[in-house]
Amino acid sequence: MDIDSTSKEITNREVKSSAFTALFGDPKNAAALYQALEPGEEVKPEDIDYTTLSGVIFMARKNDMAFTVRKKILVISEHQSTLNENMPLRDAIYFGRTLEKLVESRALYKNKRISIPVPEFYVFYNGAAPFAAEKELRLSDAYLVKDREPMLELRVKVININLSADHPILKQCQPIYEYSCFIQKIRDYIITGKTRDDAVIQAISDCENEGILLEFFREHGTEASNMLFTEFNMEDALEVRGEEKFEEGMDVMLTVVSGMAADGRAAEIPRLKEDAAFLKEMMEKYKIDR
Repeated sequence: MDIDSTSKEITNREVKSSAFTALFGDPKNAAALYQALEPGEEVKPEDIDYTTLSGVIFMARKNDMAFTVRKKILVISEHQSTLNENMPLRDAIYFGRTLEKLVESRALYKNKRISIPVPEFYVFYNGAAPFAAEKELRLSDAYLVKDREPMLELRVKVININLSADHPILKQCQPIYEYSCFIQKIRDYIITGKTRDDAVIQAISDCENEGILLEFFREHGTEASNMLFTEFNMEDALEVRGEEKFEEGMDVMLTVVSGMAADGRAAEIPRLKEDAAFLKEMMEKYKIDR
């Protein structure tokens, strides 16, 4: 039995929780990304089917983007500015939940083997803290007992997409390269003293003048600015302190922003950082307890 005969219907959709996921919510860009990850593969946009866990929250988190390639390869990925060492554990959970979407539960009790896509796990890192160009995280590193060969292993490839890392993917995937150029422009303007909002606006203007992410900005327009305003102002919006609190704040904001975007309220996202009462209202609406 193959995945086509057991899968539930999964609709291609554009992921809107962040600028990165919105960019690669376009099958053309997702195809370019996977072809860069696996240079021997020729991948077309029509080969991509999204399986991202939409609105499925585990410990206030969801995965950024997941898609199958010709229904044979399952790519589960996250974009992070602060590396989380628990990614193998989280991906194990994401993988299980994704299989629940792909496979009919009744089929599990049939004797005939069910074929499933081969999973691949990636994190795309673009934080400011120094980090290797590439690193592998293993689920077995979290095991309490390490004196034996684990019966279950899951490996996550972490790829540093900052321009300074000079990872080969920057040359092999134009959308990744242009996205990294865009983020670097924002950081450079912040260093010169611009506010984060002004830095985002100026970086978008520069990119449009230089032909960077043109199609993305044309398609998303104001929504692209809103997503970046939110991403770069989460700390201020939630008034969190310390690394752990900041990560918690990012989880909350991404949950709220994802819900608002899914409900067609993207234009109201900037209010989250300006109106505390509105932020509280949205947190209650999307059932976030703080």
